[in-house]
Amino acid sequence: MILPASVRADTAAVEDHLASLFESLPGPAEHLVESMRYATMNGGKRLRACLVLAAARLAGGGQVPDGAIHVAAAVECLHAYSLVHDDLPAMDDSDTRRGIPACHIAFDEATAILAGDALQTLAFGILADPGVSQDAAIRARLVGELATAAGITGMAGGQMLDLEAESSSPSLDEVRQMQAMKTGALIQFAAVAGGVHGGASASLEAALADYSRDLGLAFQIADDLLDYDGDAAALGKPAGQDAERGKGSFVVLMGLDAARQTAVELIAAAETALAPWGAAADDLRAIARFAIERRS
Repeated sequence: MILPASVRADTAAVEDHLASLFESLPGPAEHLVESMRYATMNGGKRLRACLVLAAARLAGGGQVPDGAIHVAAAVECLHAYSLVHDDLPAMDDSDTRRGIPACHIAFDEATAILAGDALQTLAFGILADPGVSQDAAIRARLVGELATAAGITGMAGGQMLDLEAESSSPSLDEVRQMQAMKTGALIQFAAVAGGVHGGASASLEAALADYSRDLGLAFQIADDLLDYDGDAAALGKPAGQDAERGKGSFVVLMGLDAARQTAVELIAAAETALAPWGAAADDLRAIARFAIERRS
């Protein structure tokens, strides 16, 4: 599907902002900056960044508040770090990412580890900067909630469960929990953070949390479907790796048709959570539909 013009404009704005960010990074470690830029500016869909901006626009009454682009950039840096480390031989051992050599192949393992480390700390540094918001309480909340999304009950913990799943036979509930942590936590942070930055009401914050929880799970089911029968050229990485490594997936545990139907139902539930906001939430609905209709 073609995303709305407003979401496409958000994607372009994030690309420009990230390019400027990497141009401005100080210090003598130019090779490290180059690897960080390589890992981040490599054709990602910027879905998480667009969630930040679309939620901020909804909370802000139709306008993206000043500083929200910084939150979107922080999310992209954190996401890029996770992909760099996921691709390492000790993790998912992938040689390609988005159709080009993975960071540890283009550079080397040590540089890739440092690139991931630096991207993660850069994300927190961005959120702590007054350029995000003059309200220190908002900045502190964003930093704290990103730490939760990235840490032991979020992405890092989910990755550990994912690695353990290679030598066990996880149940469907266990796979749901693992993917809610590994993939869903940052997606949920992105949507809720946009709302927080835009001054969302308590009811809108709760709706964004419900919307992004269902979206995160549907997004991962779509990933599993692509890994099962996707085209490697479109994916930009080898298909079928999860099955080869013996990982539990929604497709394996639910079956192909049931997994597809579940993804559709989750997106319908995500859209329903935003029903009280009518057409103002159309960008978020479009992003949700895109998440399960994409081919990469």
